Amino acid sequence: MAVTDLINQDSGQRHFSFEVLPPLKGTGTDKLFATIAKLRELSPLFINITTHHSEYVYKQLDGGLLERQRVRRRPGTIAIAAAIQHEFGIPVMPHIICSGATVEDIEYELLDLQFLGITSLLLLRGDKAKEDRFFTPTPGGHEHTTDLIRQVVRFNEGFFADGEPIKRPGPAFDFGVACYPEKHDEAPNLEMDMAFLKEKQDLGAQYAVTQLFYDNRKYFDFVAEARAMGITLPIIPGLKPLAKLSQLSVVPKTFHCDIPQELAREAVKCRTDEELRRLGVEWAVAQCRELYAHGVNNIHFYTVSAVDSVAEIARQLM
Repeated sequence: MAVTDLINQDSGQRHFSFEVLPPLKGTGTDKLFATIAKLRELSPLFINITTHHSEYVYKQLDGGLLERQRVRRRPGTIAIAAAIQHEFGIPVMPHIICSGATVEDIEYELLDLQFLGITSLLLLRGDKAKEDRFFTPTPGGHEHTTDLIRQVVRFNEGFFADGEPIKRPGPAFDFGVACYPEKHDEAPNLEMDMAFLKEKQDLGAQYAVTQLFYDNRKYFDFVAEARAMGITLPIIPGLKPLAKLSQLSVVPKTFHCDIPQELAREAVKCRTDEELRRLGVEWAVAQCRELYAHGVNNIHFYTVSAVDSVAEIARQLM
C-alpha cells in the first residue's frame, strides 16, 4: 500500500513513523538495522530515509599539502530503503532532493526505485552545500522543490524530462513534501512560505511532514492558517526529543526553531545528558498527548541521536 493511502486511512488508530539516516560510508548496516529492529516493535506506519549530497573535504597529501576533494559521506539512500523494505517489511519513503543532483540523476533514481517496487517519496530541495553561502542548484539540476515535483508528475504521466515518452511506464509515485510551522529560514515570512506549500499541493503533493518543533501551539496555528488558505493535505507533525545538553544551542540554530520558555527553564537545570534526555522524553510525551487530544493520529519522529528516547516515548503512549 502506498504511504499516502496509509496516511489517509481513517481507522481512528494512532500511528508513528520515523526518519533514519543511511550509515556513514564504510561503516556497514549493522547499527542502522539494529535501530530498525528496535523501531519495528512500535509498528511504524512508514520509515523515511534521508539523502545527503556530496561535500568538500580537505585531505592531507604526503608532502603536507591539502587537496580539496568531494566526498559523499552517506551514500546509498535507495539501496538502504530497499534493504529495509526487504528485511523488515516496513513501508519506506526515501528522500529525493534537488541539492547535488541533475535532472538526469533524479530520473535514474526514479527508474531505480520503480525497479525495486518503491513508489512513495518525500520530495525536498535539500540543504545548501556547506561551502555555499546560499543554495546553489547543481548545473542541470533544480532550484526549487516545485521544479522537482513537476519532474515527478511528468514522469508519472509517462514522459522523461526531455519529453520522450516512456515506452512502458511503471507504477506512479505518490509523494509528500516538507513544511515549516516556524517558517523556512530562507522564506521572507510565514505567509509566503505557506503560499509555497499551497503551490506544492496544487502541483500534486499529497501530504506534508513538518520540521521539528517543541511548541504545539505553533503547529496548531500553522494548520489553522493552512486550512484557511485552502491547504487540505494531511500535515503530519514532526518531533525530536532533546537528548543531549549540546542540543540546547545546536537544535535552534540548525533547525531554526524556538525552545519554549517552560522547556528551556527546566533544561538549563539539567547537569548531565541523561537528565536532559529524561526531560526530553517527558516533554515529547506531553506534546504527543496534546496532539492526540486535538485529533492528530499520525506523529513522525526524527530519531538521530534519540532512538532510545523515541522508543521510550512510543511505549509510554501505546
